[in-house]
Amino acid sequence: MATKHEQILQHILSLEIGHKISVRQIAKSLNVSEGTAYRAIKDAENQGIVSTIERVGTIRIERKEKENFERLTYAEVIKIVDGQVLGGRKGLHKTLNKFVIGAMQLEAMMRYTEASSLLIVGNRVKAHELALNEGAAVLITGGFDTNDDIKRLADDKQLPIMSTSYDTFTVAAMINRAIYDQMIKKEIVSVGDIYTPYNESLYLYAKDKLERWYELNEQSAHTRYPVVDTKERVAGMITSRDLIGKDKNVLVEKIMTRNPITVQKKTSLAYAAHIMVWEGIELVPVVDTSYKLIGVVSRQDVLKALQQTQRQPQTGETIDDIVASNLVPAEEDQTVFHAHVTPQMTNQLGTLSNGVFTALMTEASSQLLRHYKKGDLVVENLTVYYLKPVQIDSNLIIQPKLMEAGRIYAKMDVEVFNGKKMVGKGLLMAQLIDR
Repeated sequence: MATKHEQILQHILSLEIGHKISVRQIAKSLNVSEGTAYRAIKDAENQGIVSTIERVGTIRIERKEKENFERLTYAEVIKIVDGQVLGGRKGLHKTLNKFVIGAMQLEAMMRYTEASSLLIVGNRVKAHELALNEGAAVLITGGFDTNDDIKRLADDKQLPIMSTSYDTFTVAAMINRAIYDQMIKKEIVSVGDIYTPYNESLYLYAKDKLERWYELNEQSAHTRYPVVDTKERVAGMITSRDLIGKDKNVLVEKIMTRNPITVQKKTSLAYAAHIMVWEGIELVPVVDTSYKLIGVVSRQDVLKALQQTQRQPQTGETIDDIVASNLVPAEEDQTVFHAHVTPQMTNQLGTLSNGVFTALMTEASSQLLRHYKKGDLVVENLTVYYLKPVQIDSNLIIQPKLMEAGRIYAKMDVEVFNGKKMVGKGLLMAQLIDR
């Protein structure tokens, strides 16, 4: 039997794209409290199946695949530019294929304006009309309004006509920035990208006898399985170690490990690897928000996927990418690194920012460990001493030293020099992920 939360999510999924949703309406039609309805709608928003827009409300939208982050819906555009909808609200869920900046003669503008595009233009009413007739939505910049006839046309065509107080250049920059940020997010691989789904997973029920473990072990050669209750919620884990000296007729719930570590589909792969390596776990259940089993992920799957992500070309550049690209091993000694302080790496005073300083130390330590073939690191603790400020355009020398290393940990000392002067020093403790 599905929980009330799950019933609400199923109801939302059954609604037409573009349908307006409210807490009161959901609570009334499904006979649940407004608090339960509100939590389910928020969960639906996190899952990307509804979107809440100021002055419009919450609407059902099409869930986008990770590969299509560079394609925005009009609802997302209105959020990015902090705008308001003048007409055509029923089309907010639609996806746009390209942007057209209306900074040209009307005829030239129309050559580029086509269906599923967004015309970004000022208070040029004729351009608004022509774009809507071509099947394109309109974003009016500079805080201008448009005629009532145009608003009615937008309603008829179900194409949004929107207004924002920002100028055209700023709007273009904001939209580009949003797409760029989404491209970075797209590259962050999550458990949901690689897990084994429920219908292919092996698990036991709490009321099963231990002989069921032996049947699954013979079938798969695995030794670790999730244990679920009658509602398919994860109740525990059972491993070969739990079975030592136990009779085959004992119930699984008597010997299973309760409250096991679990992950969700949105959990990042790096976090899953961190947990599995640190806890020495080979298999983790993947659960939904109700703790219901939806699949499993193995340590082998996680580490294999991490290896593949290293080979992928970068689409969006994070601060860590900028730091890594500026860190170069010295020709004479591959355990010493040079870094040039670029404008992006500085704070408002024009000196190297503390965050980038620690990122340089961490990245140099990581590269040193890879040089020694020790694997990759996950920082557990970092103590940094900032001895002198570092000016823009300085050329730094970073010298990490491996003090201690075990199977799953490393202790490192890092010194940073500007010329011959030491400008910083750090002591780093890290977990090792052997890929």
